[in-house]
Amino acid sequence: MDSVKHEIEALHEFFVAWFTGRASASRFDAEFLARFDPDFRLIQPAGHLLKLNDIADAVHSRYASNPDFRIAIRNVQIVRILPGYVLATYEEWQRNALAPIPADNARLASVLLSADMPHRWVHVHETWLPEAIARAGPYDF
Repeated sequence: MDSVKHEIEALHEFFVAWFTGRASASRFDAEFLARFDPDFRLIQPAGHLLKLNDIADAVHSRYASNPDFRIAIRNVQIVRILPGYVLATYEEWQRNALAPIPADNARLASVLLSADMPHRWVHVHETWLPEAIARAGPYDF
């Protein structure tokens, strides 16, 4: 489903635009919050479970905090289409991140999206890619 790949890429393009300060701060609700199911959950690579309000507060507070931040989305795959939902996986490669160590890092994510359009993010579970793979990159994005 091209729409799933497009949605995954579009959300991460928003993150880059937001953290670099290229996004309009007045569009946070429309370009970020509107993408999520109200009960959205994120399990971070270190195992922390975050709810939508936690994520929204953290993202909102970091507007224009990292002009060098970049993300590349790779290997989007549809795992299963279920009644009302789509389960997919993707790799998220970050360059010049402020919080994760190392600043150049890579993670594998599973995402549950609503099947209806526009897709809504319901759940994400991230895990670090193996260190040897992440170190090898490439980070030329």
